[in-house]
This record gives sequence, structure tokens and C-alpha cells, in this order.
Amino acid sequence: MSSETEIRPFRVDMPDEAIADLRRRIAAARLPGKELVADRSQGVQLATIQELARYWAADYDWRACEARLNALPQFTTEIDGVDIHFIHVRSSHPDALPLIMTHGWPGSVIELLETVGPLTDPAAHGGSAGDAFDLVLPSIPGYGFSAQPTELGWYAGRVAQAWAKLMPRLGYTRYVAQGGDQGAAVTDAMGRQAPEGLAGIHMNLLVTALGGGAMPADTEQERAALEQTKTFRATGFGYFLEQATRPQTIGYALLDSPVALAAWMLDHDTDAYYKISRAFVDGQPSGNLTRDHILDNITTYWLTGTGASAARSYWESARAQALAAGQAPPEVKLPVGFTTFPGEIFRAPRSWVELGYPSLTYFHEADRGGHFAAWEEPELFATEIRAAFRPLR
Repeated sequence: MSSETEIRPFRVDMPDEAIADLRRRIAAARLPGKELVADRSQGVQLATIQELARYWAADYDWRACEARLNALPQFTTEIDGVDIHFIHVRSSHPDALPLIMTHGWPGSVIELLETVGPLTDPAAHGGSAGDAFDLVLPSIPGYGFSAQPTELGWYAGRVAQAWAKLMPRLGYTRYVAQGGDQGAAVTDAMGRQAPEGLAGIHMNLLVTALGGGAMPADTEQERAALEQTKTFRATGFGYFLEQATRPQTIGYALLDSPVALAAWMLDHDTDAYYKISRAFVDGQPSGNLTRDHILDNITTYWLTGTGASAARSYWESARAQALAAGQAPPEVKLPVGFTTFPGEIFRAPRSWVELGYPSLTYFHEADRGGHFAAWEEPELFATEIRAAFRPLR
């Protein structure tokens, strides 16, 4: 195998000094006064950040996260000049279906770790061995352990092209793809590009309804979803707009202050924010959104210095959308599965999903879970993935 396509083993091993520096910076943080409201309408609440910072500096153990990562087979390989990090877990079941699953922002491969067991060994998690997957979890370029792009053009569509090179390189001639958040944009692009070997896709965020175009509002479900998207654009859109227009500006804070990084990453959707806040302030985690797992994710961004490069992915996608304005994207003709979770930014009705994906073959409304569904409810999430792709086996 040539050096350009070589697959190299990878281990996480952060220096002690980097961890000591992190603790020093947390201790030296200057915090603003308490917000003047009783909710999150002014942003991340002081009590949440104070408890997060206290726990992060005094009790959190990064080495435990390293051990979890290093217990899984990790690799890097160069694609289009960028070193791509990925976790690759082969199932013990011989007919396992290869699945590439893409994380989002402010997540990383950390948010998908708890799904590895239920997806690769479903029989040990109340499922059937016939539903097993070979699992590939890549880090998007500029996120976590993947290298940061040094040239323009790494928007969701180009990441999709990279994944279409990665899967054959791993020996897979037929596979499926899944994604939420930024991962949904990548998976959507894969479906439209329809690379050889891709048999179907599944998503849990409806990116086709986030572009600002008019959506039907004829039913109660559609009107409720429309109100949720309006609320998001009116009061929850700050991080999105800043990263899509000025990622370098916010990047200075994200690389200099771990507390600023944590606050920026917590200030996402309302449902996830309050769940994370309760985990720290009240000691009441929501599923796997525990204090340690939340800090595993934030610390990954800090120790890899990828706050700004991850933010640039929003700028790249905004630029790509502007360049493609007025052009209808290719249709997705592959089988499409979609699960809507109740705590998502908006609960997509089936009619909206069918409008974006006429080839929809699986749709389900889950009874719990939110934006970080794979993280919060990994067993439920794995059940959805198994059901969505069962007809393609």
C-alpha cells in the first residue's frame, strides 16, 4: 500500500503538561457577573459554568477518556491531503453491514462511543445478531483528532467525498451512512452524490428544512415544527451565525480559554443545554449526558486545539450554499431512513421529510432523546439504526 493510502494505527496520548496547563487556565478564568434573568435567554448561566469549571479542574479525569478511546481500534489515513482519524470496529458477526456514522458540532466521535457495543454486537444489547454492523466513526477534518485543513473547500459535500474514498480503502464495496447535525449534512451530501457502494442513508436532523425555504404549514405537526424553527432562528442562532460568518474571531477565545470554549459549546439548543446544566448543577444526568462524558467532549476540543477549525466548517458550508444559490441539488434516489427525536431543535414531521427525500423508506418518531440522541440514549438510537437499515441487508 502506498504511503498516500496507508492506514496507520492511532493512539491518544496527551502530555501531562497539556493537562496541567488546562487546569491552570480554568483556575485563572475571569467570569462575568450573574445573568439578570432566571433562564438561558442571556446565554449560559453562571451557576452552570461555575460548577462545570470546579468539577473540570478538581475531579475530572482525562486519562479515563483516553483509556476508553484507546480500548477501541483507532486509525488515521490521508485523504485529499488531510489526515483523517477514525475508529473502526469490526463486528464478530460475519454478515455485518458496514456503517459509517458522522458526528456533529459541538460533538465529536465522543458522542458516538456508547453506540459501538449496541451496533457491532446487538445480541448483547437485546437485539438480533443479524442486525450487526461493522462500524466506522471518522472525525470530520478540523474536529478532534483529524488534522485541520490548510486550504479552502472542506464543506459537507467534500467531507462526503472523503468518506466515499475511506470506505473502499477499508475494503467495503457496499455500505450505509448515518449522521446528525453536521453529520446529517455530510450524510445528505453522500446520498446526493450516490458514490458506488452506498446502499442507503439515515439521518436524525432534517437539514433540508434549515435552509430558510418555505415549508408546508397545513397540519398541526407542521405548524409546531415551523414555530420551533422560527424560535431557533430568533433566539438560538447565535453560535450558528458567528461560526458561519466569523469563525476566526470566536476562535481566539476558543483556543485561549477553556471556560470560554465550554460556554460556547454548551450554548447550543435549549433541550440539550438544560440537560447538561442539570448534570452539573443538580447532579442529574440525562442518560449518557453525564458530567464526565460532557467534559470528555469539551476536553477533546481543548487538547487538540480544534475550536476554531471546527467553527470554520460552518463558514465553509455557508460559502458553498451561497455559491450554489438558485441551483437545485441532485435528488436522493437511495433509500432514506429518518428518526425524529422529541428534544431536537425542531421535530420534523413526516411530510417535511418526504418533501426533502421522496425515496424515504423508514420514518419513526422516537419517544425520548434530543439533539445528541446517540449520546443521550445510545441503546434507543442503535435500535433506530438497526430498524432503518434492516430492509437493506
